[in-house]
Amino acid sequence: MNHAEIVKKIKERFPEEILWFVCFRDECSITVKKEKIKEILGYLKNTPGLDFDYLIDITAVDYLGFREPRFDVVYHLQSIKHRHRIRIKAQVPEQGCCIDSVTDIWATANWFERECFDMFGIQFIGHPDLRRILMPEDWNGFPLRKDYPVRSDLGDKEWEAYKELKEAAKAWKENAEQS
Repeated sequence: MNHAEIVKKIKERFPEEILWFVCFRDECSITVKKEKIKEILGYLKNTPGLDFDYLIDITAVDYLGFREPRFDVVYHLQSIKHRHRIRIKAQVPEQGCCIDSVTDIWATANWFERECFDMFGIQFIGHPDLRRILMPEDWNGFPLRKDYPVRSDLGDKEWEAYKELKEAAKAWKENAEQS
């Protein structure tokens, strides 16, 4: 099944949910409304002929200052049986920054959604254990958001472990210069 046939099948099943699609250099992206993301992805996995049985990745994109809704949650899918791939994007606004979890469709979504939450602050409704996966539990903010400060000027409010690391690096550099 080629990309045009896949898009046609999805459009026939979810005519109101498809916002647009782009196929370029053998990569196809379909942007959908977030409200039925779980139904759409379940359809892609369980429909004979489509069989997108492999969730390659989930990530997000922050479009701060470019458009509203601010975020896209991006699902990369592959059918191992049919050897075709597709990218599904769901738009998520900054206010009410959440989307349904798909951990009950693909177990691998668990850590991908946690990473997305950790880096972008996007809530996955129904996730069994949504907590930080890369950053410390007491970390403030979401590092991959476009409005996250690149440099910190927090003084005493700076994260303690980071201050210790900076002091250790400074001491190491001074020792290296003296020897």
